[in-house]
Amino acid sequence: MKNNRGFIRGALLGALTVLLIVGTVSCGVDLPGVRNIVRNAVKDEDSEDHTETVDSAAETKLELLEQLIDSYYMGDKDKEALTEGLYKGYIDGLGDPYSVYYDEEETEALQESTSGEYSGVGAVLTQDAETGMITILQVYPDSPAEEAGLEDNDILYRVNDEEVTGIDLTEVVSHIKGEEGTTVDITVLRGDAAEEITVTATRRKIEAVTVSYEMKEGNIGYIRVTEFDSVTYEQYKAALEELENQGMQGLVVDLRSNPGGNLDTVVDMLDLMLPEGTVVSMEDKQGEETVYSSDEEHKFTKPLAVLMNGYSASASEIYAGAIQDYGAGEIVGTQSYGKGVVQQIFDLRDGTSVKLTIAEYFTPSGRSINGEGVTPDVEIEYEPDENNPDYDNQLEKAIEVVQNK
Repeated sequence: MKNNRGFIRGALLGALTVLLIVGTVSCGVDLPGVRNIVRNAVKDEDSEDHTETVDSAAETKLELLEQLIDSYYMGDKDKEALTEGLYKGYIDGLGDPYSVYYDEEETEALQESTSGEYSGVGAVLTQDAETGMITILQVYPDSPAEEAGLEDNDILYRVNDEEVTGIDLTEVVSHIKGEEGTTVDITVLRGDAAEEITVTATRRKIEAVTVSYEMKEGNIGYIRVTEFDSVTYEQYKAALEELENQGMQGLVVDLRSNPGGNLDTVVDMLDLMLPEGTVVSMEDKQGEETVYSSDEEHKFTKPLAVLMNGYSASASEIYAGAIQDYGAGEIVGTQSYGKGVVQQIFDLRDGTSVKLTIAEYFTPSGRSINGEGVTPDVEIEYEPDENNPDYDNQLEKAIEVVQNK
């Protein structure tokens, strides 16, 4: 255990807390030898006077747990898995749903997801922060996911026989992605009856299609942005230019159920839309402020509406908040999610990484939307039409708002 002491001092308390809580609901069986192990550990602690630090107490407790596992645990011990579990537990102990430790496999998947290019099945996922339920938001056309039979709004239930509800979304994605040409089994629940369907998809190289667009009636442009990845800016810029070439008279930007993404990407996109000035500002732990600005080169002057809902978060809220503060367009839909904090990914130099919440952000007018969300200028709930599944009352309202400006 001596070789692990540096690690113990730096990483264990969160995981130990979880282990100890589990212990309080265990059956009180007194196995031979357990009392001696515990007694020896306590004796070692007492011999240190009473100056033992919290770190050394955690180290001693880990040694005790390892002895108990070695002496009594019936299953096999995977030391690497135990170590990774301790790192994860330590970060989990922060109680912050946005701060996460990623092992090597998860780090690689995270890098792929933020770049927008990866080997996978071609589907966009979102996770409910309260229930942990994962939903397929979008299946890319001509993707392995579509070819396997997955559909928008399917509830992801299992990946390769492992139930995924409540597991961190990035970890789930890392299991779906993989080497090109390999397969992954995906089980979903579909429809009101929650029909269980299992499909097999063959992974291949995917460039995330984060932007789609079309011209609506009355020359109203429509752009849907599903996430803010590194590839999104160029896709968004190309969509704007093409709609302009088609004679666009107004624009609807659809950010419904967009969970966010790259800060630099959304700032660059807003630079195409806003006059010179602040786009978003951040304040860190030390109270230091960082300001991101737009220049005077571009400015969108046509009527504009931005669609939002309760699953629009993070970078989506930065976009909508800035448009709203400048009066550049109207926000249509329902209150957004309210994620007004920024995370940074730190490379731990061994192939692993950690994502930590490092700052709170503010809209150009200085508003914090953390826990509040962006309030729409025109509030309208989505109401599905059973007789016409393609009808979208929120989109129709957004088009109406643009036409009347």
